[in-house]
Amino acid sequence: MSSNDGGSSDGRVVIVTGAARGLGRAHALAFAAEGAKVVVNDLGVERDGSAGTSDAANEVVEEITAAGGEAVANAADVADWGQAQGMVQQAIDSFGRLDTLVCNAGFLRDRMLAGMSEDEWDSVTRVHLKGHFAPARHAIEYWRDQSKAGNEIDARVVNTSSGAGLAGSIGQGNYATAKAGIALLTVQQAAEWGRYGVRCNAIAPDARTRMTEGVFYSADVPDGFDEKAPENVSPLVVWLGSADCDITGRTFENTAGQLNVCDGWQKGPIESVGDRRMSVSEAGELARRSIAGERDPQPVHGAQA
Repeated sequence: MSSNDGGSSDGRVVIVTGAARGLGRAHALAFAAEGAKVVVNDLGVERDGSAGTSDAANEVVEEITAAGGEAVANAADVADWGQAQGMVQQAIDSFGRLDTLVCNAGFLRDRMLAGMSEDEWDSVTRVHLKGHFAPARHAIEYWRDQSKAGNEIDARVVNTSSGAGLAGSIGQGNYATAKAGIALLTVQQAAEWGRYGVRCNAIAPDARTRMTEGVFYSADVPDGFDEKAPENVSPLVVWLGSADCDITGRTFENTAGQLNVCDGWQKGPIESVGDRRMSVSEAGELARRSIAGERDPQPVHGAQA
């Protein structure tokens, strides 16, 4: 994991949020293996966001340093404005710069929308959506200032959406809504931040983690190639976070040994009654005609056929 190995992220300084377990841990280790210096962020909460006492972030740091890499632990709440700013500053203070931000932290509080509480909605949308915006907002302030000072910037943001955010997921309306917002946030960031030398992309990973285990996937790990191992997702994340990445504003589904880009909202056929106001019945007819030749939307995960 030493930066002397000359990997794809040699010398880059990378923050990975939610990096103590699952996907985040796999990303942190993968970046370190490619020569990056890593800020391993994790608040140490449980799967549902309740208080935890985990020391897992330090364990990941120890794993990286034992292999010859460089890393520091961070316990910031990524959705807390001041703590997110402190996390970005820690990367700069520890390693002299920041090159890549990987936003991965999150938790679940699943319930059907008809029974969901205000707290279940607020807490999940806060950690996922604000927990992506707050760190990125402080990172772009640093990169923008560096750019205005005449320094060349080649920075990357990698966000984490999900299949639920792209298509919906029964019983996960809070999570799906936040993840959909993250996909659009990525497009917005890319459009606004390219002028400063920052490329922004997102992943929609399909992997076995403590959030998906027992919900979508069995805890039993199969023999041979484990298609749902979190480590399968990390090569794409590392590439998106590297200087080699030459794309921006895109979201990729990623699982096993495969990936595919996901397009966002696209405008369908325009149907019109001409230069006048349509009637109510005409509005219905135009709506039916506009969708008639289009592909059906992706089915919501868990919906009955």
